[in-house]
Amino acid sequence: MKLAIMQPYFLPYIGYFQLINAVDRFVIYDNIQFTKKGWINRNRILANGKDEFITLPLKNDSDYLDIDKRQLADTFEEDRQKLLRRIKEAYRKAPHFERVFPFVEDLFNYSNRNLYAFIYNSLVEVCKFLEINTEFVISSSLKMDHALKSEQRVLAIASELDAGVYINPIGGLELYSGENFKACHIELIFIQSDPILYKQFNHEFVPWLSILDVMMFNQNDEIKKMLNSFTLV
Repeated sequence: MKLAIMQPYFLPYIGYFQLINAVDRFVIYDNIQFTKKGWINRNRILANGKDEFITLPLKNDSDYLDIDKRQLADTFEEDRQKLLRRIKEAYRKAPHFERVFPFVEDLFNYSNRNLYAFIYNSLVEVCKFLEINTEFVISSSLKMDHALKSEQRVLAIASELDAGVYINPIGGLELYSGENFKACHIELIFIQSDPILYKQFNHEFVPWLSILDVMMFNQNDEIKKMLNSFTLV
């Protein structure tokens, strides 16, 4: 069984979905500390030929809370409409806007204001839209020592789920020891996205934007090819 483990990211880039598509089970951390200025509650879209951040606003709270303890801002009803207007303005002339934007509206209209629940729902729904059938597992549901950190936590999760292969993004190449995984009878593999290009209006291509950008400019058949455009190391 092939396994991957990641933090929940808000409408992440296609490499995140390549990883989901490459495994049988995908564990999404909920009981891990929220980090500022990362990708948990924000991502990038294309606006006037340049990348621009869109961010889920959060209630002010302790920086030490886990992701599943954070909440969207009390002003989210208004903020949601502003975000949707920005996305609409950015992509209203994109070839697949009429098909994709109603789906985006549904994502933003999800009623649960818990940050983890909101992001988890968006990941599940994007996978359904793209016909990715990987099983999702919430990390806190596993029977293990949740106080473990880094590599030991990953090994514990992989062992608990009886994984034979663990696949990690190439950026973690120096974080994990192949020997430690081998000692647990788990093969460690890294995934590296191939260059992905597609037409974004008539602008110079801006890579690795939110999956929304990919969906706005490409049919699902084209996206499916992109999902398999990677190298395993």
